[in-house]
Amino acid sequence: MINRRRVVNLFPFLTIPLTALFLAFPADGQQQQPPDFASAVTLPSLSDSFQQPFAEQQPAPEKTAEQDQNKNQTGNKGTSKDRLGFVLPNFLTLENASNVPPLTAKQKFGVVARSSFDWSLYPWYGFLSGISQAENSEPGYGQGAQGYAKRYGAAWADGTLESFMTAAILPSLFRQDPRYFQKGKGGFWHRTGYAVSRIVVTRSDSGKNEFNVSEIFGSAISSGISTYSYHPHEDKTLRNTASVWGTQMSYDALSFFVKEFWPDIRRKLKKKNN
Repeated sequence: MINRRRVVNLFPFLTIPLTALFLAFPADGQQQQPPDFASAVTLPSLSDSFQQPFAEQQPAPEKTAEQDQNKNQTGNKGTSKDRLGFVLPNFLTLENASNVPPLTAKQKFGVVARSSFDWSLYPWYGFLSGISQAENSEPGYGQGAQGYAKRYGAAWADGTLESFMTAAILPSLFRQDPRYFQKGKGGFWHRTGYAVSRIVVTRSDSGKNEFNVSEIFGSAISSGISTYSYHPHEDKTLRNTASVWGTQMSYDALSFFVKEFWPDIRRKLKKKNN
């Protein structure tokens, strides 16, 4: 049976994690370096009048990272204005934000709508539909312009339905927080384990860790609805639904990995450009 979300459709996203793999190590190492000499050592032989301007001339890396973080946060709204690769919406990822108020149901639906209808996703779904067309995935759609249009509509509907189900509808019902809280500290594998674990562990609106009902069952529900509604008749099987669910879970785990290390990459790239 054909799985409409074949693994090859995830290959474009692998370029970002591979970049993170090489860039996160030096970035991680920089975070764990001891403080610079000027801020850690007191020079008793120098007068206060000399020490003050000398200290002011030494920029603190932590301050630079904090400024970059604040620039990508939206303050009291509790969401972000960051973008993965400076393009794809990353509005539900927060950096170093352990104590933030929970989102209301209205805010959850609002940020998901803002992400789902973002301009950058339209060419992205067009790209995925082109791959599906070239592979003749789901032959029931046919070929040509009509087949491409059907695949494009299905790809957009799949992504939008899954986003609303896992980040708005179920989080509102079960009072769970749909945001990804970046770990930001520790070694590469420690942070990777934390990112992948967010598939089954999430934060409640009260701030406690609990089973991620929204992700697990939200993905399952969205896979079932999409499979048995607007996809070709030959794909409407329980086996295909389970396959789509598994693929979606793998995709979400990969996206959590990217969200964990993207802030490090962003700061590194901005620092290099500056």
